[in-house]
Amino acid sequence: MKDRQDLEVIKYEKTADIVSDVKSIIDSAQKRAFQSVNAVLVMRNWFLGKRIVEEELSGERTDRYGKEIIASLSDELTKEYGKGFDKSSLYKFAKFYQKYPQIVDSVSPQSKLLSWTHYRVLLQVEDTDAREWYENEAYNQAWSVRTLQRNISTQYYYRMLKTQNPIAVEQEMKELTSQYQNKLEFIKNPVIAEFLGMQEDTSYLESDLEQCIIDNLQKFLMELGKGYAFVARQQHIHTEKEDYYIDLVFYNYILKCFVLIDLKTKKITHQDVGQMDMYIRMYDELKKSEDDNPTLGIVLCSDTDEDIARYSVLHDNEQLFASKYKLYLPSEEELKAEIEAQKEMFYLQKKEMEE
Repeated sequence: MKDRQDLEVIKYEKTADIVSDVKSIIDSAQKRAFQSVNAVLVMRNWFLGKRIVEEELSGERTDRYGKEIIASLSDELTKEYGKGFDKSSLYKFAKFYQKYPQIVDSVSPQSKLLSWTHYRVLLQVEDTDAREWYENEAYNQAWSVRTLQRNISTQYYYRMLKTQNPIAVEQEMKELTSQYQNKLEFIKNPVIAEFLGMQEDTSYLESDLEQCIIDNLQKFLMELGKGYAFVARQQHIHTEKEDYYIDLVFYNYILKCFVLIDLKTKKITHQDVGQMDMYIRMYDELKKSEDDNPTLGIVLCSDTDEDIARYSVLHDNEQLFASKYKLYLPSEEELKAEIEAQKEMFYLQKKEMEE
């Protein structure tokens, strides 16, 4: 009977270890509950994206009109339903529909789908072949969201295409991502909690989040493979009037220059860029060797709905930045994706600690 088949998805086994048996029942029930919620969440976001795209594409719609639709919808939905409907999310729903026009045909509570958070990460990948490959690997190998994000950020697909030793590359990937593979990650996912209307815990310190992002940005840049060597964290810069601390300092041995990174938790201001210009001048005076190129500064914003990055070089070095420096810098989209992933993982880890 169908009802009996549905019950069998909850694993039941009687052994000599009652604790193990009960945990198995709970884990399988949680997994089944997630699969049902996830299927509905994916379907909801797909239909929202479909409706938005249809509205934007109907008749003679201008880009300005499309932006007005998103802004108006975001305001109205946020008032009615709370978090989860900011402009960035609505754009993602539309992009999801455009990238996966047929996915809703297979959605059901029993569907073999990734989580919405997985799909949100996959939307970063513009290359269709690469995106499909990441999707299949994420499902078949049960990658966590963080594992998927890391593999995309480190160009795992393209490295697998080029390598003559794919087994070694895959083994390295598994070793480096083993700490991210939490079998109950989906249950503690804040996106699922948000969808179910659970109240958010607002006790998380902003300084802790900032520290988490900085920790992982350091790893992210080192793994880009574009010549970055780590120099220092919270490097002290002293002036006659004040002490300053630069969040991250790297040396790029391809560009032959120092790269300074400062993370802001609020919208980037002209004062932030001016402060970075000061850091650059001081670094050029105190640290740069004669054969080094001018120091480069990057001001990052952890609010990914805002301007995510401002690159800073002294005015007489702008041509050098445009012609050479940009080739070895992460794109704004790569930085945005990494910061967004770390924010999500930060809240996920906090929830795990509470339980």
